[in-house]
Amino acid sequence: MSNNDFKFTAPGMDNESAVRTVKVLSQRLVALLDLQLTLKHIHWNVVGPNFIGVHEMLDPQVDAVRDMTDTIAERIATLGGVPNGTPKAIVEGRSWEDYSLGKGLVVDHLVALDKVYDGVNSDHRKAIGLLGEIDPVSEDMITGQLADLEQFQWFVRAHLESSSGELKQ
Repeated sequence: MSNNDFKFTAPGMDNESAVRTVKVLSQRLVALLDLQLTLKHIHWNVVGPNFIGVHEMLDPQVDAVRDMTDTIAERIATLGGVPNGTPKAIVEGRSWEDYSLGKGLVVDHLVALDKVYDGVNSDHRKAIGLLGEIDPVSEDMITGQLADLEQFQWFVRAHLESSSGELKQ
């Protein structure tokens, strides 16, 4: 995306900063759209002991992540960018492999979901560092989201943790 692609941006923000911010936010949008779909996929396909607890734990996470994607997309538009949430944009924007489990046991899905959260949350943290240099409003937005995402990962890990604090791998 070049600086010429923006007809406007937020008052007080230069075009170059807006373009850089939109690039970071677009990557987070793709990650969260993918996470939202992955969470719902797990919700539909988890089986075995503790099924209902995990099944019911995931829907509020789906809803919260959906809200996060909406917030990011609207921030992109506010800055003069064009949010792209099409399936093609998600697939082309990913730098990770697709979630590979279908129908599976609770523990298998939660181990895999913990790894998904590792990637999403560490990339959100990197985005905070980048945004801190160019847009404190977007930095604050992503920071708030990360607090929720880290709590969601804690919920997942609570199912995987032993009494000695070890996580199932």
